[in-house]
Amino acid sequence: MKKFIIIGAGILGASTAYQLARLGADVLIIDRKHTGQATDAAAGIICPWVSQRRNQAWYRLAKAGARFYPGLIEELTKEGETETGYARVGALSIHHDLGKLSKMEERALQRREDAPEIGEINRLNESATRALFPLLGEGYHSVQISGAARVDGRALRDALLRSAQRNGASLISGEASIQFHTNRVTGVIVNGNSYSADKTVVCAGAWAGELLRPLGIRFNVRFQKAQIMHLHVDDRSDTGAWPVIMPPSDQYLLAFDNQRIVIGATHEDEITGYDTRITPGGMQEILNKGLALAPGLADSTFHEVRVGFRPFTPGFLPVIGAFPGWEGLITANGLGASGLTMGPYIGYQLAKLAIGMEPDIDMHDYGLGAAVEQGES
Repeated sequence: MKKFIIIGAGILGASTAYQLARLGADVLIIDRKHTGQATDAAAGIICPWVSQRRNQAWYRLAKAGARFYPGLIEELTKEGETETGYARVGALSIHHDLGKLSKMEERALQRREDAPEIGEINRLNESATRALFPLLGEGYHSVQISGAARVDGRALRDALLRSAQRNGASLISGEASIQFHTNRVTGVIVNGNSYSADKTVVCAGAWAGELLRPLGIRFNVRFQKAQIMHLHVDDRSDTGAWPVIMPPSDQYLLAFDNQRIVIGATHEDEITGYDTRITPGGMQEILNKGLALAPGLADSTFHEVRVGFRPFTPGFLPVIGAFPGWEGLITANGLGASGLTMGPYIGYQLAKLAIGMEPDIDMHDYGLGAAVEQGES
């Protein structure tokens, strides 16, 4: 039986480990539980079909990620994992400008031709929009996408890790350093103990660069800080069934069970190091934009702010593959703000690649290429 080590237990590492374990591999997951792990802070919107991003390689991956979810959730449910944080609640793409909504509706209808999982696409007036999300401000009409979903990153990650362990995977906490001989990676050292593997899979997100530096690999991954706020509303109906709100700004609103509302998120590029502080400026930005969208949240109860680092690689496109010039070392990274949409699907592709199966994607679209430079660090 081949042995695999997965470094990093965010949504990508957890998904890869789960898929490898189900394929019968011997899997060891290592995670040092970074404060600021992107998955730990994330609440995700699974609705790539109305995106205006022009990069078709990105869209193909995001579309495949959304399509992958129902089958994955069904598998986890059969294994007894009912708390995955995933629900197909639909989304409302809202706007005051009816002309822009018409273009959005047209784009969604066009994309439904090869993505029937979009579901029903409906135009809703102001009263119908507010009926579905009563906290919204006045004047918003919407395009409703019935196939959209939301997911809690922590809950899904934990469900995947539990299922991976039920299928034989092991999980240890600690700082991993990669062991290698000439150009072959042989395993890792964690907590003073050595672990060998046929292949080591780096799923370390924003921390991948420092992990790979001792090998002389310069991995060009940068990160963006995100602060995300959680609130509780009182005396409301079943918020767990409320749709995701996608406004024209860079913010969003998600409703979960037990009257929990999530407002996100900041996009902080100019930070020094792994700054996990919750800042007044970040909270103000979230509240200013969030309350403008949903004034009804003004009387809610503050619960917490979570902080995460979204990893990006050059071109803002995920990279997947084996490191040039190295044996036994593969990775995926650069999922950015789409981590929860793409993570489970990319994990499945990474598991296939690791075990020698043919991936379902064109690997040339997501090659490590510009993200990797070998030489002295």
